[in-house]
Amino acid sequence: MRFAALVLFCLVSATSFFAASNRPNFLFIYTDDQRYDALGVVQREQGERGRFPWLQTPNLDRIAAEGVRFRNAFVVNALCSPSRAVFLTGRYNHLNGVANNHTPFPTNNVTHASLLRDAGYATAYIGKWHMDSQRGARPGFTYSASYIAHGRYQDCPFQINGFATNTTGWVDDVSTDLVINFLKEHRDKPFLVVLGYKSPHGPFEPPERWNDKLTNVVSRPPPNGNAPPPYLQRSNLAARPVPARQAEMHRKYFRTISAVDENVGRILKALDDMELAENTMLIYASDNGFYLGEHGLGDKRSAYEESIRIPLLLRYPKLGARGRLIDSMVLNLDLAPTLLDFAGLAITKEMQGRSWKPLLSSVAPLPDWRKSFFYEYFVEIGVTGRQMGPPSMTALRTDSAKLIKYPGHDDWTELFDLRADPYETNNLAQSSARRDMLQIMQTEYDRQAKAVEFRVPPYADVQPTPSPQ
Repeated sequence: MRFAALVLFCLVSATSFFAASNRPNFLFIYTDDQRYDALGVVQREQGERGRFPWLQTPNLDRIAAEGVRFRNAFVVNALCSPSRAVFLTGRYNHLNGVANNHTPFPTNNVTHASLLRDAGYATAYIGKWHMDSQRGARPGFTYSASYIAHGRYQDCPFQINGFATNTTGWVDDVSTDLVINFLKEHRDKPFLVVLGYKSPHGPFEPPERWNDKLTNVVSRPPPNGNAPPPYLQRSNLAARPVPARQAEMHRKYFRTISAVDENVGRILKALDDMELAENTMLIYASDNGFYLGEHGLGDKRSAYEESIRIPLLLRYPKLGARGRLIDSMVLNLDLAPTLLDFAGLAITKEMQGRSWKPLLSSVAPLPDWRKSFFYEYFVEIGVTGRQMGPPSMTALRTDSAKLIKYPGHDDWTELFDLRADPYETNNLAQSSARRDMLQIMQTEYDRQAKAVEFRVPPYADVQPTPSPQ
């Protein structure tokens, strides 16, 4: 009996070791404020419609060529800290504790990192965290090398597991070095590494090696530059050539992205050299999009396409997918469920996203995949008491239309036919000919708001004014 028990124990242990050793590694890289079309591969695809045809991102294009590119990837709140919290928790911001850029991430949140850590993964957060000025080790991760708030581009002070550490050099080069070192030290067990790059967030300071590049390029003007949002009273916004000062700002923006591309190339080489590429799922994204003159805007936050759409690439050689395009709508809400699903772990019932595993496993589009999603943004009030950015808004986006609503301003409601009007220049909300479309969108909006349990959370800066009794 003792011998039989010993044999059984060995078999179970061997099986467990085999399962653990074959669990995928995860490397999630995301930038700050990178537009969905800020990829060389997208610019080539867009052709004459591309605003930045001179942009080259060979290493990011390599990920797309060796894996999957999601062409309809979105965030459910286009603001830095809220979007990062969604990536971590798989929950909307009205539920996960972060509704603005000045709220620390609740340390008791259940995240993909905490669940993978508890399942035996080595977990690391490296680079930009950006949850207010939160200090210390990053919750859910066994190792963190990060910095406070936005940090700075040059010689940025890091906190290594919570301890202040000076660094030298361009911040995203430093983060890349730390990632490669972590991979070397943890290559023999399953790992999750989240790498947050500072680029291309303002003030757009590329490393010195990029200062004399992209010197003569100019962005093409946006086709919707003269279509301001209803909350801005502007006139004479007709599309015109990009002014010299703005052109240089664009160059700096893209120089930082080009430097990120170089660093991604370093990581790809490290994965190859350490023979980790085959069993590592690499995902590349951004925390939100960014306006470069569209609708007369800069920044992000609002619900137009340039703000809510993000680049999203995934490479996992074991899938056997190379150069595949997926047009189904996917969300930052889906990252956590996807990682757990591929790791063989249960997706918690609190998570509101969907695993991409069925999409990645099927060549044909899935008939039961999402056809719409709910968007939310809660207005931010700065320390001076002034409003930062646009007002609060919610939206519904389907695969063919968008409804944007502004609390307390029904007259600002926007309705767009995205197939006929992809640049969102023709508001149909007041069109008598589109009343049926408006009603259909309103019905789906109500359904989605209920499904995600939408409410204005108590940690939002502005609470709804109670209706008079």
